[in-house]
Amino acid sequence: MPTAVDEHLDAAFAALADPTRRAIVARLARGDAIVTDLAEPFAMTLPAISKHLKVLERSGLITRSRHAQFRPCHLEREPLDAALAWIEDARREWRDRFDKLDAHLRELQADAEPAKTAKTSKKPTRRRRDHA
Repeated sequence: MPTAVDEHLDAAFAALADPTRRAIVARLARGDAIVTDLAEPFAMTLPAISKHLKVLERSGLITRSRHAQFRPCHLEREPLDAALAWIEDARREWRDRFDKLDAHLRELQADAEPAKTAKTSKKPTRRRRDHA
C-alpha cells in the first residue's frame, strides 16, 4: 500500500518527467519568478505555461504567493530533497548489488582459470616412427 511519501515522490517524478516543467524548475532554482518570466523562453501560450505550473504546484514542487498584482512562483526544496534522497538510496543499493555481482563473476572466472590452464598446458605427445 503506497504511503504518503510514495505518493509525493510519484507526483514529483511525474511532474519532472516533462522537459518544460524541468526547465521551469531549473529556472526557479535561480530564484522566484512570475509566469511571464517563466514563459519567456518557451514557444507556448501563457495558459499552457499555467497548466505546467499547476502540475508543479499540485506535486508540491512549487508554491505561488501574491505580491500586489503579481503571483511569483517559488521552488520548494523539500520535495526535490526527498526525490534526491530516494535516487541516492537506489543508486547505493544498485552499486552494492553490482559490486557483489562483480565479485561473484571474478570468483567464477578465477575458478575457471586453473581448469583452463590445466587443459592447455598439456601438450600432446607425438610418436616418432623410426624408419629402419
